[in-house]
Order: sequence, then C-alpha cells, then structure tokens
Amino acid sequence: MAASSRPATGVTWAVLLLGLWLWGPDTARGPGGSSAPTHGDVAAVGRPPGVDLPPSRPPIPGDAAPRRVEIPALGVDAPVVPRGLDATGAVDPPPYELPGTVGWYGPGTTPGAAGPALLVGHVDTDTRPAVFYGLSSTRPGDTVRITRTDDSVAVFTVEDVSVVPRDAFDPAKVYGPHEPGRAELRLLTCGGTFDRTTGGYTANVVVAAYLSATE
Repeated sequence: MAASSRPATGVTWAVLLLGLWLWGPDTARGPGGSSAPTHGDVAAVGRPPGVDLPPSRPPIPGDAAPRRVEIPALGVDAPVVPRGLDATGAVDPPPYELPGTVGWYGPGTTPGAAGPALLVGHVDTDTRPAVFYGLSSTRPGDTVRITRTDDSVAVFTVEDVSVVPRDAFDPAKVYGPHEPGRAELRLLTCGGTFDRTTGGYTANVVVAAYLSATE
C-alpha cells in the first residue's frame, strides 16, 4: 500500500502522540538549558477572522517524497529526510548533528497527497536555535513550499497556528484532516516553557496548512 493512502488508525495516532512526547524532551532543552518562557504561547494566533485565504486545490497525483521545505516568512530553507520510529516507538527526529534538517514521517502521508502529512523539526539544541525555532511566529496566509523528489513543488497555505499544552493534546484533532480528501500539512516542534522537572517543554507548536497551488 502506498504511504499516502495508509489509513490513520487510532493505533497510529497513539504511536505518534507517544513519539512526539518522547522526542520532545530530548530536542528541547533550550539554548544552554534555559528555563525561560519560549516559543509561542503568546505568538500563536489560531485562525483570526477576516483573513482571506486562497482556495484549496486537488491533491497531486503520484507519490513523490518531500526533498526540501521552504517557509519564506521565516527564512527557512531546509532539507527534508524521511524518518520512522525509533527503538522505543517514538518518532525519530533528525539527529542533533543536523539541527537545520526537517524530518518527514515517512510511513504517513506524502506532502501533496490527500490527508495530513507530518513534518517535525527541532526548536533548538543545547547551544543554538534549530530549524523550527521561529515556527510559532508563522501566520495564517503564509506559504510553505515543499519541493518533491519528482521536482514538483507543492505550495501550502497556513490556515492555523496553535500551541497545544501537553495535558490537552488531542491526537485526532492535531493529526486528523480538517477537510476530508484535502491535501494538508502539519508542522510540529516543541513550545511552551521549559520544565526542568520533566526535562522537556510543556507544549507543542502546531502549524496546519493545506495545498493551495503547485509548480
């Protein structure tokens, strides 16, 4: 079965939820282990009224994997690598040695295919910001460009930005489609504040986008 057509079962969501909270503490110590408030509690804006967004377009035929992601509003232009689950059952993020690289959950949806595709990235390392450090400042109407291995470009429009607290994380809401049959994208990183007790951040920044153009 093609990755883009795999059903999003309850087991799948449970594994992804576990995975995000397992890798979150490791990736999100803050520069130098800071415990200061960070990454989007105030900046997350949801989908404010009055923002004109372009219509969605039909999913792209084929199953080409993502090769590169650009978020012009943030100055992000980063390679994308497929990732699966590690030995503990967690989503395996890019290595610490590659803080500028974004991970795509390869067993899930391909960006441009019907359903939500999942991209994850580090917010920081022990010493410096990483690729998704500014993710919480994304705004509805911003674009996310995904260059695929067939050289096509899937252009997504951001429709929602939120910070989801750890104790209120709803996998079906975060990972589920906003509109059935639409090609969608989720960008995730750590957010909230750094909790020294648990060794991780208190929330996830979640950016939701949908396919609005192709090139």
